Amino acid sequence: MDRIDAMRAFVTVVNEGTFTRAADRLEMSPQLVSKYVSQLEQHLGVRLLNRTTRKLHLTEAGRRYHQRAEQVLNDIDDLENQLGDLQSEARGLLRISAPVSFAIRHMAPLLTGFQKSHPAVDIDLQLNDRKVDIVEEGFDIALRIGHLKSSSLIAKRIAPVRLVTCASPAYLAEHGTPQRPEDLRDHRYLRYSYMDQDATGEVHRWLQGAETHSAGDMISNNGDVLVEAAIAGAGIAVQPTFIAGSAIREGKLRVILADHEPEPMALYAVYAHRQLLASKVRSFIDFLDGYFGDPPYWDRFG
Repeated sequence: MDRIDAMRAFVTVVNEGTFTRAADRLEMSPQLVSKYVSQLEQHLGVRLLNRTTRKLHLTEAGRRYHQRAEQVLNDIDDLENQLGDLQSEARGLLRISAPVSFAIRHMAPLLTGFQKSHPAVDIDLQLNDRKVDIVEEGFDIALRIGHLKSSSLIAKRIAPVRLVTCASPAYLAEHGTPQRPEDLRDHRYLRYSYMDQDATGEVHRWLQGAETHSAGDMISNNGDVLVEAAIAGAGIAVQPTFIAGSAIREGKLRVILADHEPEPMALYAVYAHRQLLASKVRSFIDFLDGYFGDPPYWDRFG
């Protein structure tokens, strides 16, 4: 016995006054409606209705059960309608995890534009450069930058992420401009601690080898700090253009070793499921698609 169906059959019988009218309302046979009510009574161990040839009479137990059961069914209907709204209209709290520097520089206009298009969606943005577990930590979506390895998660590529080797004009004037990766042995390196060593190419591998270059390196888990240090003349950095692009455009940094540019990475939107995707998540992914341009606006520095 389906208890909800049996409960609905009983409530409809009481409200309609007869099994026949209840059957018409529920679009089932009177025999099935009667069977549901009998099964419900057997399950509860009490008689809910006294049946005569002319009329139905509620027992005391039936009156009490009818009142509460009607409220339960209304609550279920309300809940299902609300969940239906979540699928048909973007609403509710959207929890997003994003890299620190990327989010600070590029996500405020994106989120503002998204909420203008979807005003019923609330945003909870958490910034972290570590790889979060979106299921365990309760995120709807994570933005990740890198070369994604296979996993059970769904990943949509949003934009390319170009890596450049750069330094300030003052630093290059003082220490010289490297023409080949092996020239980096005599330079200071501003190293990002989360950099993927296997994927960034020849320049990064030269800079990674401590024995190949001079003392005075700097390491940080934040790219903005390293870019600002490079602008100040502290050394050479390999950084994504979404961080370094504005400084390059303004002449504060110069791209070097352009012919040995590290392998590009990408910005991905990562989420847990493809099926029955909540409208708020689906709408955000659709909004992200093409938002940054091709090439992305941070790469338009010539």
